Amino acid sequence: MTVRSDSAGQAPRAGGDGWYARSPEEVVAAFGVDTAAGLSAARAAELLAANGPNALPEERRTPAWRRFLAQYRSYMQLVLVVAAIVSLVIQEWTTAILLIVLTLLNAVVGLRQEGKADSAMNALKSMMKTTARVRRDGREAEIPAEQLVDGDVVLISAGDQVPADGRLIEASALQIDESALTGESVPAAKDTGPLAGSRLSPGDQTNTAFMNTPVTHGSGVMVVTATGADTELGKISGMLSATEKEVPPLTKELDRLTLWITAAAGLTMIVMFALGRQRDQAWDVLFVSAVSLAIAAIPEALPTVTQAILSVGSLNLAKRNAIVKELPSVETLAFTSAINSDKTGTLTMNQMTAVEVLSPTDRYTVSGTGYGLAGKVHHAAGSTGSGSAGAAAGIEDAILPYVVASDAKLVGGEVVGDPTEGALLVLAHKAGLDTDATRDALPRLATLPFDPEYKLMATFHSATDPSGRQVVRCFVKGAAPAVMARAASALAAGETVPWDAGLLRRAESQSERMGSEGRRVMAAATRDLDPDEFDPDGDLLAYVTELRMASLVGMVDPPREEARTAVADAQAAHIRVRLVTGDDVTTGAAIARQIGIPGEAVLGSDFAAMSEEEQLARIEGIGVVGRVAPEHKVLLANTLKKKGEVVAMTGDGVNDAPAIKAADIGIAMGSGTDVAKNAGRMILSDDNFATIVYAVEQGRTIYDNLTKYIRFVLLLLVTFVLTFLGATVFNIAAGEPFTPPQVLWIHFVVNASFGFALGFDRESAGLMRRRPRPRGESVLTRPVLVTVGLGGLAITILLLGLITLGETHFGDIETGRSIAFTAFSLCLIVAAFECRSETESVLTTSTFDSKQMNWVALAQFVLAVLVTQMDGFSRVLGTTEIDARQFGWALLAAVALLLVWELGKLVARRSRAA
Repeated sequence: MTVRSDSAGQAPRAGGDGWYARSPEEVVAAFGVDTAAGLSAARAAELLAANGPNALPEERRTPAWRRFLAQYRSYMQLVLVVAAIVSLVIQEWTTAILLIVLTLLNAVVGLRQEGKADSAMNALKSMMKTTARVRRDGREAEIPAEQLVDGDVVLISAGDQVPADGRLIEASALQIDESALTGESVPAAKDTGPLAGSRLSPGDQTNTAFMNTPVTHGSGVMVVTATGADTELGKISGMLSATEKEVPPLTKELDRLTLWITAAAGLTMIVMFALGRQRDQAWDVLFVSAVSLAIAAIPEALPTVTQAILSVGSLNLAKRNAIVKELPSVETLAFTSAINSDKTGTLTMNQMTAVEVLSPTDRYTVSGTGYGLAGKVHHAAGSTGSGSAGAAAGIEDAILPYVVASDAKLVGGEVVGDPTEGALLVLAHKAGLDTDATRDALPRLATLPFDPEYKLMATFHSATDPSGRQVVRCFVKGAAPAVMARAASALAAGETVPWDAGLLRRAESQSERMGSEGRRVMAAATRDLDPDEFDPDGDLLAYVTELRMASLVGMVDPPREEARTAVADAQAAHIRVRLVTGDDVTTGAAIARQIGIPGEAVLGSDFAAMSEEEQLARIEGIGVVGRVAPEHKVLLANTLKKKGEVVAMTGDGVNDAPAIKAADIGIAMGSGTDVAKNAGRMILSDDNFATIVYAVEQGRTIYDNLTKYIRFVLLLLVTFVLTFLGATVFNIAAGEPFTPPQVLWIHFVVNASFGFALGFDRESAGLMRRRPRPRGESVLTRPVLVTVGLGGLAITILLLGLITLGETHFGDIETGRSIAFTAFSLCLIVAAFECRSETESVLTTSTFDSKQMNWVALAQFVLAVLVTQMDGFSRVLGTTEIDARQFGWALLAAVALLLVWELGKLVARRSRAA
């Protein structure tokens, strides 16, 4: 709940800068709560009744029957239903049943795809912690988290999930994993001091704990400042409910295509009825002709073929770790022109790696990446040692504190414990240190845990100094500035030297350099104490002074090896990649440089503060956005969409879910939260950016093949409409050139077969070097309309001519219709090959490089012969037997179409060249 004014028994509202800007005492006073006793049960009940439970709103599930009926909102489904109803009216039972079955099939497939993903909001709700430890009426109690109210005093410790948003008033070495909420790759260290600044992002609020984030280390006490929908998690829930998923481009395209086809068929029907009544044709005859036209004009097989092409495409993607939840998303990938990528785990390995070590006298570089032990320490500069062996010997003193002042372990190549400590253990192994033996030789006496206030960790061990005297040795590791500030000397080549201004300047300069390169810089130091003066139960921090500096270590989450190549491939495909991260801008910019992402780096809050005009003007030059909050990611996606880009957004955390849902193609990481995966349309099971680029390539191939099929379907539909219109206008075959069974044969046997062949065609040459199709660009481009228009007109003239030829020269309209029906099938074989490319000639050997096309073409040629020669086909389709000379006329029509089409392509190639 939002923290409200004191009226009506409600909790107070925070100041303009939020609760993080107030001291613990001010927060406690504002709520009027005794932190030792907590709220009274009566006060808590009053607030719970006034403000409601600490729960996120649950999204209502639409009943199955309503979701099923919703499948009939598409234009194609509506047209099929109308055609089925008209077929029933005129007693075309077979046709009506077939059309109804088709609509049911399309609805079931659509419903199945829709049901694959649960609600992202309900997944968010399922993440809620069920219990919380609170102080009520002076006692510590465990209550359901839904009963928490503003002002409750909550105790948290390692292993807990934070049950609500709260201002920390006590923190002991407290660290919380906020990666799902902020995108930070390492646990956030927490303290209690007030923070300056306005509208700090959750990642910068180091004195606040947020709902549903796990406590990884230490303990703390917080005062609840927000519950339920008013928490940061609740705000994300609200953004999810307010964000609508984009309708995929292909869905829009098919709807637009259906409207055009329906309009053309409707106009033709009007002409048919008008001319038919003028010629005194019977109403029932006109209705049969109208239904034949409707069946001819509707691409009944289009939805089924499209679903099959997309389904096979999604299976191929799944084999490469890209799991598509909604089939239309496969073709959306083809339009992708901008990818907003998360950093950690997607572009990087999500495995911290020590890459550089600096002692007071030497510099070492470290090869190898991640937690694998392959790699070596190389002596790069300085006075100690040479080669790998000398480097390993000289580096031991420099890295020993990182090994000893650590609680992590390496087990079978996996880190158990803090990932940063694990990376330092890997460094020790590469340097030849036996970490277990080293720790055993130095028994631990006491531990000063890491605390965000002093930013270091220290352990105290029983040891022997060079003279053989027994000492208590303090090993320290932590943030470089914090450790250097406590140094008095340095360990150089085994000797203790003063920590003078020269060494300090060198260390600060190197630390600044490594920081600018996106590296996390840590420092290590030691100190020997007199055992008689050491109290393991005393103030351990007091001993961490007058330290002897050992080294600085530069660490980085290294880019994936394949990320550089993938980013280059994306850029070659004219796709702009941007790095969007919860980490700081410097780290993001350094990673971007390493993998080849150009552009300036900005803060998410700075981008949000710009005017809309400035955002649109500057977005092209931005390559990195750091410290992003969920609303910044949504804003970035929406800004790009306003620029006409088709946006892919990757992410793994709860904070990514709204932007994933808002993007044209939301991509969740397989290792991410269920909320992100449910909000997305695609899941990367390997969390690899290279898989995204592969998916885009496959999406382009699938969409390119779909456009080949759509060109083919358009040609078929234009031919049908013009043929029926021409037959009506010129009174050929009583306005019915083909019967309903013949029309359905063309649609489901010829059209569907070539649809599958074209849909699974080979990738067109140079496909990934083309620019992505602009947002909103129709597949009905001028060249396509000209091609299908002229092609359909040519086939129409040939078919009507053959029907007339049959009636005038062979004395039978049924013979003419059979010749034309055979010619139609043969012409569609030619058209299928021609539709593979808008301009390339089919008179080359590459025309036959698709086995599917070759087999389908051969099968259709054989069927074109059999439909008039076999009695079974003749009875079903209403054809009559034709002889070789009559078949020759049909074949001649296909040859004529080939010549006309090739002439048109020749003209098109010369026009483009000019």
